[in-house]
Amino acid sequence: MTSSLLPTYARFNLAFERGEGAWLYATNGDKYLDFGAGIAVVSVGHCHPHLVKALKEQGEKLWHVSNLFEIPQAEKLGARLVAESFADLVFFTNSGTEAMEGAIKTARRYQFVSGHPERYRIVTFQGAFHGRTLASVAAGGNPKYLEGFGPPLEGFDSVPFGDLAAVKTAITRETAAILIEPVQGEGGIRVATPDFLEALRALCDAHGLLLIFDEVQSGMGRTGKLFAYQHSRITPDIMGLAKGIGGGFPLGAFLTTRKVGACMTPGTHGTTYGGNPLATAVGNALLDVVLGEGFLAHVVKIGASLGQGLAELQRRYPDVIEEVRGTGLMYGLRVVGAVGAFVNTALEEKLITVPASDNVVRLLPPLTVNEVEIALALTRLNAVAEKISAQAKRAQRGAA
Repeated sequence: MTSSLLPTYARFNLAFERGEGAWLYATNGDKYLDFGAGIAVVSVGHCHPHLVKALKEQGEKLWHVSNLFEIPQAEKLGARLVAESFADLVFFTNSGTEAMEGAIKTARRYQFVSGHPERYRIVTFQGAFHGRTLASVAAGGNPKYLEGFGPPLEGFDSVPFGDLAAVKTAITRETAAILIEPVQGEGGIRVATPDFLEALRALCDAHGLLLIFDEVQSGMGRTGKLFAYQHSRITPDIMGLAKGIGGGFPLGAFLTTRKVGACMTPGTHGTTYGGNPLATAVGNALLDVVLGEGFLAHVVKIGASLGQGLAELQRRYPDVIEEVRGTGLMYGLRVVGAVGAFVNTALEEKLITVPASDNVVRLLPPLTVNEVEIALALTRLNAVAEKISAQAKRAQRGAA
């Protein structure tokens, strides 16, 4: 059957009808262990009862009124995010792309209002992914995503990830901010060290720049802390969130300090759906779970089990897995062969993984995953590696 959907995705010939926790049930009856979580979105598992309850209760009351009126659910969620972070102010969006677009606009606007209209450029990092709008694609700098859409939006200077000297060289009198993912997701689960993030903070302070963190994928407990920046001793000026913040319901946000956010006066930015009662009711329910006693400690503990198991897998199959990267429950396997072959073989073993750049396979299970499910995933990954290793050896013998 010909699909009516725009062909922007090469979808697997696989559909699901229901999910529970870390499990997905396909329309053909097969059961899959989900270590993709909708690309780090289903943060507390499929159909978490507390989130489902919140959605049903709010859905029977009120869905949308627009931001012309106060939205109590959004006010509550905003206050809770502020209390748990560096920020004073929150702007809710529907997606990560919108969150990062708002962050970029805020940084430029801040410099303009501060008397530096010449400061509009933003230093970014190679391998970054900040979204799909023209601004966020330009910020990411990936030629594959830029091709065919006209001249890229001007004002972004991309440097190698982790290269402080290159950052210093890129800063000019026109620079407004530095934008970084503390952990690059699409870029291949590359983790910025606390020292590097702290050095960026010092550069920003020295030059009057803003520091923007894109925590769309790394935020909301994914790394074992509520926000990845909390692994360092510094804070950003602006931070983008999405994915896990709604547990599967479309929700995003960018957070900032009062000093910076004061530049965004009425009329400078807006959203039709962002912060609606449904989304923010679910966001509050998600925060109930993630901030619950012992939840983040569980992520740290279970993430360590996964990391140890992956390290052993790499030791056992160096011909298949070149490197293990990650932290918390955000891991990547840099594979020797084709990423697609690994992902497809994992699907054969009823394990869902996510491809990324730099020849990396991402493992992003729900944060509620348990020890039994981790052990089962490692068993299935072992079967994947064994299959690929055997195929490679047969190919080598055939070539000889």
